[in-house]
This record gives sequence, C-alpha cells and structure tokens, in this order.
Amino acid sequence: MTQRTAVITGATSDRGIGMATAERLAHDGWAVVVLDLDAARSADVAARIGAEHGVPAFGTAIDVTDEASVLAARDAVATEVAEGRLPQIGAVINIAGITSPVPFLETDLALWNTVMAVNATGTYLVTKAFLPAMIDAGWGRIVNMSSVSAQRGGGVFGKVPYSAAKAAILGFTKALAREVADTGVTVNSITPGAVDTNIRVGTTPELEARIAADIPLGRTASTAEIAAVIAFLTSEDASYLQGSNIDINGGSHMH
Repeated sequence: MTQRTAVITGATSDRGIGMATAERLAHDGWAVVVLDLDAARSADVAARIGAEHGVPAFGTAIDVTDEASVLAARDAVATEVAEGRLPQIGAVINIAGITSPVPFLETDLALWNTVMAVNATGTYLVTKAFLPAMIDAGWGRIVNMSSVSAQRGGGVFGKVPYSAAKAAILGFTKALAREVADTGVTVNSITPGAVDTNIRVGTTPELEARIAADIPLGRTASTAEIAAVIAFLTSEDASYLQGSNIDINGGSHMH
C-alpha cells in the first residue's frame, strides 16, 4: 500500500483512536499524514510512525472547523505528493472530534456550535478538500467517525450536542456514498461505543466502571480494536461496502 497515502485527522493523542489508526495503517504499508491542531506535535508523531514502520509520513497543523486551515493542510499535503515525498492520496479518515457531558438545559449556543463544528462541519470540510484527488485517481476510501451515541440517544458520555453531531455524520456518509458511488471512492462510517481514550475529559473511575458495566462484553474497547476496523474499511477487501456503518460497541447497542 505504499503507493497510497492515508490522511488522518485528530491523530496526535497518545491514547487516541487517530494515533492508533495511523500506526495500524503504517504497519499495513500505507504512507500516513497526521493532521491535528499542533503543527510540531503532528510532525513529531508522523516522523516517529514513519521511522518505526518504514513508510513515508508527514504531519502538519489543521483546525478542522476553519476552512482556510483545512485548505492550507490540503495544499501542504499536495505539495508533498507533487514533490514525490508522499504517494497519491488513497484514504481520508475523519477522526477529529470533541464531546460534552453537559445536560441539555445547561448548554448554550456556543457549546452547541463548537461540538457541531468539530465533529460534523470538520468532517465536511476535510472530506471536501481531499475528495477531488481520490476521484481523479479513480480510487479512494473515506471513513467517518460517528458514535453509538448517535444511535441510542447518548447514554455513554456525550449528551445532546454530541449525539446530534454524530448523527449528522451518519446522514452525511450515506448521502455522499450514494453521490460518489461511480467514482471508485467508497464512503463508510463506524459507530464506536465506549473506548479507552482521553476524549471523556473530567470522567471518574466510578463513571468508567458504570460505563463498562453497561456493556455486555464487560469492558471498553481499545483504540487498536477500533483502528483494526478502520484498516479493514480502507482495504481492497472492503470494496463492496458503500454507505455502510459498522458498530463497534461490545454489544451495548444491537439493532
């Protein structure tokens, strides 16, 4: 897979799904682009992953809520491709996201807008920026990060704004998948349940124990388990999945 590059947003947290995904795809032979808010951190993570797995890697800053920032990141990646330091873009994995445990009547418009912007608008902007290159190549994989919260109406950690934003991603994924189905690009999503990451800021051991107890498998997922499903969706083997969503929740939501 070193003939293609995977672009991953939200990929610099040591306990994050993004970093685990970058590491898994690099292990599988993909070149990787690490995009996150901090340019130096993104470059450092990319350099480490590239060196460990022997693949081309590049990291730079992105604010997924800001179109100018997204386009600047796209242009920086395009330069790396044009100058031969990266192979052509073959996958975009939209992982950057934030959550919020604030009860609905305690939310305000600023919180709503922020959660929607990072999760839903960010997915839109990044996908729109990188999709043309994959259409031109006649092959591509887009994987979008939704959540079990979108399916069951919260009930994990994030509440109304988070569930609404993640539900928007499901609709976005299906509509885009239908629209680009004849281009060679597939568009799919995943809906993880509780995962052992840092996203649940301010959580407590008691809350984590309650979350785990609500899962039939009796534990939260590891980031590697989520990354493995993303790796499948970016593979040749997933060529007939279009507009699909894969649940990864340990049985906490079955439908």
